Amino acid sequence: MPTSDTARDAGAAFGEPAVLRPSLLLHSCCGPCSTAVCERLAPGFRITVYFCNSNIDDEAEYKRRLEAEQKFVRQYNASGKMIEPLGLVCAPYAPKAFLRLARGLEGCAEGGARCRACIADRLEKTAAFAALNGYGAFSTTLSVSRHKNYEMIRGIGKALALRYRLAFEGADFKKGGGEQRSIELSKAYGLYRQNYCGCRFSKAEAEARAGGGERNVAE
Repeated sequence: MPTSDTARDAGAAFGEPAVLRPSLLLHSCCGPCSTAVCERLAPGFRITVYFCNSNIDDEAEYKRRLEAEQKFVRQYNASGKMIEPLGLVCAPYAPKAFLRLARGLEGCAEGGARCRACIADRLEKTAAFAALNGYGAFSTTLSVSRHKNYEMIRGIGKALALRYRLAFEGADFKKGGGEQRSIELSKAYGLYRQNYCGCRFSKAEAEARAGGGERNVAE
């Protein structure tokens, strides 16, 4: 993480006032969702993207999404448009742990108890990493998707913020055209956009709804 002097120098280098921005660890579900959320948060924070998605139990799919995340961060940092570059940290990949977490919840509908357990697990890992590594705040890209329950995400984030003594940046990022902006930016960056949330259960539901076709937007 940048020191205070580094942060001030970075701002000055891009023609911005030398103001120290608080550090924020941003849980990211995928590259496409990161695009619009980073764009919105960048003026106020020094952002490190935290790719924490063991719910994706198809390893090939996991790698495709991680590569899209890396591609976005690389291109964003090379653009020269931001005040400070994005950081990227990849959490340990443990798909078997997710399947243990989901045991007994396999039959729950998407958005229900299984999703709540999954989101709570990923956000707690994010909060724990943030607290251990000196970040002042954490957030998640999940709310940029219309398929995700914002109030659920916000409630989980607020509870974890109290437990770990952090600030939770819990905006509903889909508002103000955030989801559409993520679609536009993911196309501009040439990112792979998935058609389901990540786990085998959401994939089966997405295929059943669409008759095997793809959703129009990334999760």
